[in-house]
Amino acid sequence: MIYSTATVPVNPDGETVLSRAQVWKGLVLKARDARLFLPPGLCTRCDVVEEGATHFVREATIGGADIREIIAPEAESKVTFFQATGPREGAIVNELFTDDAGALQLRFYCYLGLRGKEPNGPEEQAEQVQFDSDSGYRAALLSTLKRTRDLLSQGRL
Repeated sequence: MIYSTATVPVNPDGETVLSRAQVWKGLVLKARDARLFLPPGLCTRCDVVEEGATHFVREATIGGADIREIIAPEAESKVTFFQATGPREGAIVNELFTDDAGALQLRFYCYLGLRGKEPNGPEEQAEQVQFDSDSGYRAALLSTLKRTRDLLSQGRL
């Protein structure tokens, strides 16, 4: 199994201050259409195909893999992505919280396996290394915050 976590401050020195509500809007936009937040060409399709009171379902092609995710947003708190189909199974969470010093933080964590692969085998170990690397999910959190600031400055948030 792959377990990874990363946390970044939402409002580091020198950056435009984002409120919890603004970050939340960015997280929901990202959940509904990853193309707005991922590097160009990485996500080639992202469609919400079902909506419910507590969740929605999206189908996407990310990195060449077709995936179906059940996405459960919890207002201004967290968004959980349950991997229904695709190369991974498990859950990915993006969570907003206030730390002990009162600063807003954005945390990613996941608990995943690779479908059809040996648990803790070479493929999962390679994914673990990627997730925990400097270009892994910490970088994705920073990119999400940057894109949220960009959308805010364009009046699109």
